[in-house]
Amino acid sequence: MSRPGTPQSPPRRRLRPRWRYAGLLVGVLLVAGVLVFAVSRLNLHRIGHALVNASPGWIALALLLMALSMVLRSVSWQQILRAALPRTPIPWKTVLRATMIGVMASAVFPGRVGEPTRVVVVARRLPGPTKQLLAVIAGTVFSQTLINLIALAVLAAVTFSSVSLFHGHEAGLAGALAVPVLIGVLVFAGPGLLRLGQRSRFDRVRNAASLLTRLLQLARSGLAMFTRPSHGVPAVAAQLGAWALQWGSCYMVVLALGLQNKATLATAAAVLLAVNVTAVVPATPSNVGVFQAACLVVLAAFGVGAGAALAYGIILQAVEVVTALGLGVPALLTEGLTWKDIRTAPQEAEEDIAS
Repeated sequence: MSRPGTPQSPPRRRLRPRWRYAGLLVGVLLVAGVLVFAVSRLNLHRIGHALVNASPGWIALALLLMALSMVLRSVSWQQILRAALPRTPIPWKTVLRATMIGVMASAVFPGRVGEPTRVVVVARRLPGPTKQLLAVIAGTVFSQTLINLIALAVLAAVTFSSVSLFHGHEAGLAGALAVPVLIGVLVFAGPGLLRLGQRSRFDRVRNAASLLTRLLQLARSGLAMFTRPSHGVPAVAAQLGAWALQWGSCYMVVLALGLQNKATLATAAAVLLAVNVTAVVPATPSNVGVFQAACLVVLAAFGVGAGAALAYGIILQAVEVVTALGLGVPALLTEGLTWKDIRTAPQEAEEDIAS
């Protein structure tokens, strides 16, 4: 309570993160400028001809494979959740809807909005303290990230064995793949390091260290699948199967454009690797622009012309976005969520865990 006669400071008002919107606008303008410059250097007639003459049958098969990959990702995640929360019923339909909503959120909004969104969707459907569930479920998402590193390593091996695509850029690729590994080290070693903070003579430091220790311990419980083969083996198999289906989807687009004389399965692996590495820190929704640039670089290394390569990037991204929206919108309506709920999900999750 304030003392009599002491002027009270006005309540602080939460400022909108306008700098984020400004940064997003600048990023979009830069990407648009690069695209305009690139398109001006290309033969638009060839791009249009490639798009118009793409085989709809192969594109439909690419859509099917992409959709099935999302289903397998949900199967993998359910197994990881069951290992982390063995006494909690984990309905597969809830996990499936959360997966679809998360993929759609990442396709529509910039940043990795889909990851916290799917965590919140599952947490709100499971019985138990929401704050603890959020941290544990976030740990299961990290478990999937570790499995994804295995898939990326396989794609990298296939890519490097076929063409020296990343020659001179190995350090940047290794840095992008090392981020989840460093996070894993923090999760496992963090509580031990934070014990030093708990012995601090400053109350705020001790309180912050205690909170972070509890959160890291909860997040570690999300990695339980690695100690429970009955859940871990099917989780890894389903997740790697999902990557294999995505790989196949990338190759279906190759067949749709008739590029199989130059682009092989190894080319599709290189494309899938490149678009995922460049999406680690997405600058635009669905990484538009950067996605096509990655496809151009990869396909050029295999001798595919710029016009056909850009058409490939456009169609492949359209396959991903159409799949995400086609499956995500019905899931969103079933969950009774709105676009506003998705935008605020990361902030709500952060506040719930921290409080």
